[in-house]
Amino acid sequence: MKKVFIGCGVLVALAIIVLIFVVIGFGSYNKLVKQSAGVDAQWAQVQNQYQRRGDLIPNLVQTVSGAANFEKSTLTQIAEARASVGKMTIDVTKAPATAEQLAEFEKAQGQLGSALSRLMSITENYPELKANQGFRDLQAQLEGTENRITVERGSFNTAVQSYNVAVKSMPTALYAGMMGFKEKPYFAAVAGSEKAPAVNFDFNKK
Repeated sequence: MKKVFIGCGVLVALAIIVLIFVVIGFGSYNKLVKQSAGVDAQWAQVQNQYQRRGDLIPNLVQTVSGAANFEKSTLTQIAEARASVGKMTIDVTKAPATAEQLAEFEKAQGQLGSALSRLMSITENYPELKANQGFRDLQAQLEGTENRITVERGSFNTAVQSYNVAVKSMPTALYAGMMGFKEKPYFAAVAGSEKAPAVNFDFNKK
């Protein structure tokens, strides 16, 4: 009878331990789900700014292309960089899961950013552009978007850091891998946009 009582006690103890692990596991899972969703939500905010910036490009190019003797090669570079961004297949509503995906994204955005920087630099040599109210408005909107992109990138990295710390912290680290949660890469790209709008180059326009 004593052995049976001891055996029952052991089973109860084991059941309690298992229950504790289950409760902790559920808590860890819910925490990671919430933080992962937070990362995706912040990624969407970054993408919103990318799209806003991308939407400005067609009007900017149309305005600049009207300047006499403006460098066609610069406009071509923007068109090619914009098309490269549009070919990317990264989900705009979900943060990249691997560093490779993010590196691909960063490369395309960096090329577009470089082309835009060169465009804005060259326009300083065209007084008619600097005197164009439409161009000045577009320039101000682009600068404002760049600032917002910088802010959203920082917020994204903060969200990723919080998530990654949770994934690596105990006791969550004991469950994260089994539940499919892995570290997420940080975003540090020069911003752009996911969808390439149609760009009409009219180099003969006066």
